[in-house]
Amino acid sequence: MAKKTKEPQSPLIPSDALEPPRKQSLFAWLRARFFAGMVIAAPIAITFWVIQFLITFIDNRVKPLLPPVLKPETYTNYAIPGVGVLVTVIALTILGAVATNLIGRSLINSSDRLLSRIPIVRNVYSAFKQLFEVLGNNQTASFDSVVLVEYPRRGSWCIGFVASGAKGEVKARLTDDHIGVFVPTTPNPTSGFLVYVTRAEVKELDMTVEEGAKLILSAGLVVPEAKTDESGELFEAKSLPASETEVREGS
Repeated sequence: MAKKTKEPQSPLIPSDALEPPRKQSLFAWLRARFFAGMVIAAPIAITFWVIQFLITFIDNRVKPLLPPVLKPETYTNYAIPGVGVLVTVIALTILGAVATNLIGRSLINSSDRLLSRIPIVRNVYSAFKQLFEVLGNNQTASFDSVVLVEYPRRGSWCIGFVASGAKGEVKARLTDDHIGVFVPTTPNPTSGFLVYVTRAEVKELDMTVEEGAKLILSAGLVVPEAKTDESGELFEAKSLPASETEVREGS
């Protein structure tokens, strides 16, 4: 009786592919499920923690200023969270209503002149006043679009947000074709650099400002997909707002 000869392995098939799949250990299975649960729970927990921190922070500073008559614990023997936030909202609403009449405007102007004459204080006060005036008077003010700008050197591209065209003295020193681009830092987008470049020096992206912010916050890990048509071609990005010179020439 002839012996069965072992068939030679095909050189095209790796030896690992012929072996049965290795069974996942219990520890590896538990670790994978733990991290999956953490990815789901962490954003929810952090959101609630931030909200709780803000409410507690405001309550601890506002509630000591309230008379006992306005404190819920005087009647219920229980400190209701959020009372300080509610009182702050009501106080700011009343302040805004008072500021719209003649007497209120005169008082605010007097306090404004007083704070503007105090050294050091006037620098901080004027900076924050201008910021909140811009946000309050133009509630629709926001970044126009997301662009790629060569910064800090040629061949190195950064994500930036188009703020506005050159204005004031910047416009007088440069040209109408320059735009202000805010280049945020990662992962903290509240700091960054403001650079003025021409429209031809930036590449317009089709992603929204929210998607660009997620890209910055995630340090490049959350990247939106490129938007293409049925043929797979990239959609043409929306053009940047035209400069005043181009508008005048077009008219």
